[in-house]
Amino acid sequence: MYSDIALIAGAVGAGERGQEVIARMQRHIERVRAHTVGVARPRVFCEEWGKPLIVSQAWVAELVGAAGGQFLGIPGRQISPAEVARVDPDILIAAWCGAGDRVPLEKLVADRKWQGTRAALTSRIYCVRDEDLNTPAPTLLRGLDALAFAIHPEIFARTKGIRQITCVHSSTAASLPL
Repeated sequence: MYSDIALIAGAVGAGERGQEVIARMQRHIERVRAHTVGVARPRVFCEEWGKPLIVSQAWVAELVGAAGGQFLGIPGRQISPAEVARVDPDILIAAWCGAGDRVPLEKLVADRKWQGTRAALTSRIYCVRDEDLNTPAPTLLRGLDALAFAIHPEIFARTKGIRQITCVHSSTAASLPL
């Protein structure tokens, strides 16, 4: 991602500005990472698409690690809902391409029969705006902040661009914008 930013900035004659953007991103990521040193690392499943179910990309895996979580799955690969249930994540994050923050979390949990997962039982199912996680660009910093809150709300403040299920039932659930 950094090499792409540098390449594009150089191509438009803004190489120095590109390096500033890269440095700012790296500092932000390292600040978040520093706050998660020595804390528990909950297991996090992130998806970028729902049909078929696709695991989020490698840069999301890196951001989950920086935010203090353990990324589950192989980035960019298809996975079955049953496999996700089997690995029983502590936290579920949906950031569907083109959906903004409109992923139907309640329906997703019910249709996939994820009500018994740790994430559902503890109401740790979130939607993060796709433009904050699915574009390898400076907007990823907003996605990182949303992930940090979802993974370690005891350390990080709420941020815009994240929505959470507050209660999971067998067929319906309530959702609370954050």
